[in-house]
Amino acid sequence: MGVLVTGGAGFIGSHMVLELLGAGEDVVVLDNLSTGFRWAVPDEAKFVEGDVGDQDLVSRLFLSNSIDAIIHFAGSVVVPDSVADPLGYYLNNTSKSRSLVASAVEIKVPHFIFSSTAAVYGMPKENPVGEDARLEPISPYGTSKLMTELMLRDTARAHDLRYVALRYFNVAGADPLGRSGQSTARATHLIKVASEAALGERPYLEVFGTDYPTPDGTCIRDYIHVSDLVRAHLDALRYLRAGGESEVLNCGYGSGFSVRDVIKSVKQVSQRDFPVRLAPRRPGDPAAIVAGAERIGQVLGWKPRLNDLDTIVGHALAWEQRLIEYRAAS
Repeated sequence: MGVLVTGGAGFIGSHMVLELLGAGEDVVVLDNLSTGFRWAVPDEAKFVEGDVGDQDLVSRLFLSNSIDAIIHFAGSVVVPDSVADPLGYYLNNTSKSRSLVASAVEIKVPHFIFSSTAAVYGMPKENPVGEDARLEPISPYGTSKLMTELMLRDTARAHDLRYVALRYFNVAGADPLGRSGQSTARATHLIKVASEAALGERPYLEVFGTDYPTPDGTCIRDYIHVSDLVRAHLDALRYLRAGGESEVLNCGYGSGFSVRDVIKSVKQVSQRDFPVRLAPRRPGDPAAIVAGAERIGQVLGWKPRLNDLDTIVGHALAWEQRLIEYRAAS
């Protein structure tokens, strides 16, 4: 049987493809290359350029490749952009996910793993935040993802479909072997942006908000290494194939670091200084959000291997250096 990876040419999706291939899975990647890269998909995977909202195309892929599982990454992920363009986010993250789920029901694909987000919690009253916390997203991005979670819940009750929705906290780092990393232009991930500043690819780093109710005034986040994250997806796939029931699980480490902590780590690991500018808060950013991370281990048996901020930063810096060398050679 095969696995369809939507958005498999993007940052997280390309790491997922590597993990699946390493586990001996047959992999089909569907990506419209709006933010992903064809070169990020290994030759061992079948690549199809197309849109996840194209139900005819998706149904043909299911039938021609004996797909028994979907891992759905395709979508838009920048919180401030979602505030400026809510309808675009509801189209990409909700409407097109609805089309994908409908195709899965029609063709009877039984297993679905969904890339959700901690943004569904909004501004949690307590940290770490568990899966049973109130769901009060404060951005269209978070709401668009929550709507897809609800669609999956209701569809699984009505049809022969079981799913795992993984609520990501802040994904960072890069493949330790240097095969993939965050390569999207205008990426807003803090560790990537700070790595670019350390390597001279940006003139400075902006800190958005220094008056949050946190120990140093900057936002606190739970940073999870992308390789640990995709291993959680592989664990979820095995769980579903073994007959596991539908689940919604946090994907994080259960510890948080502030923006200033990250800047300090990047400077230490890179052994380079860079200018930092203070800027106003961005809309849609909670002061702090840290995963309640116990349940994912209990349900999936998942255990993090790269739970160290300096390690995450080191892999991100190494990937950024590779991108610089690639651009210089091309």
